[in-house]
Amino acid sequence: MNLAIELDPFHLFLWDPILFEGTPFEINRVVLLMFVGAAACMGFFLMAARRQALVPRGFQLVGETAYLFIRNNIAVDVIGPQGVKYANYLTSLFFFIFFMNLLEIVPGINFPVTSRMAIPAMLALLTYILFNFVGFKQQGFKYLVGTLFPPGVPKPIYIILTPIELFSTFIIRPLTLAIRLLANMMAGHVLLTIFFLFTHEFLITDIKIWTPPLGLLTAVVAAGLIVFELLVITIQAYIFTMLTAFYIAEAIHGHGEEDHIDTKHVEPQREYEGIEAGATAA
Repeated sequence: MNLAIELDPFHLFLWDPILFEGTPFEINRVVLLMFVGAAACMGFFLMAARRQALVPRGFQLVGETAYLFIRNNIAVDVIGPQGVKYANYLTSLFFFIFFMNLLEIVPGINFPVTSRMAIPAMLALLTYILFNFVGFKQQGFKYLVGTLFPPGVPKPIYIILTPIELFSTFIIRPLTLAIRLLANMMAGHVLLTIFFLFTHEFLITDIKIWTPPLGLLTAVVAAGLIVFELLVITIQAYIFTMLTAFYIAEAIHGHGEEDHIDTKHVEPQREYEGIEAGATAA
């Protein structure tokens, strides 16, 4: 078997330029796939918004259900009534990450764009800028004071707690957002690549009497991993979006606040269901 000799792990993540080599606008396979994923994401919602019927069907129903899930179950549930105005950003974030990740299991592509650090790092930077901007806009200088000196803590504890809060909120938080997404998608990509390489080796490249059963076994495992990766793809998009919503909520309401969700002001799902029921009755 020549697998160990032929496999160059750098080929999993590095590609030669396709266009504009040597310029800041250089395009390689990763950038091209990012364009593909972004186009798929925009195309999904354009198809959903093409027919704006009162009673949604088809793509419109899927698109509205997807948006309402992010708005109601993440934006409003985590941030409160104010979360409605952040629902568009959170929805865009979730589905951009989802479609970037989904490329991992698309035959012929098999690469999640978020396994390159630049993509999750930029998304984390956008979230970092947003929640700090919201915090200073909503609370002013109290946002910084409340973050570094959480209420209800004995004053001597601030000697230890304040540097930890400074480091964790303003330095570690964007790094953990980016690295969590990067590490999970990279691990899945490498694992799938290994099993598909073994399948190719056992069934095509180096066929012996004992290799076909092993090749079938690795193929079955790879197929199972694809199903598992579909779950991971969705979960990672959900976690990134949920943490973003949590950081925005913390920036708006501060540390140690009581439950800020006032359910009498926000019942978006019931409101939508009521509209749909009324339209059906009409």
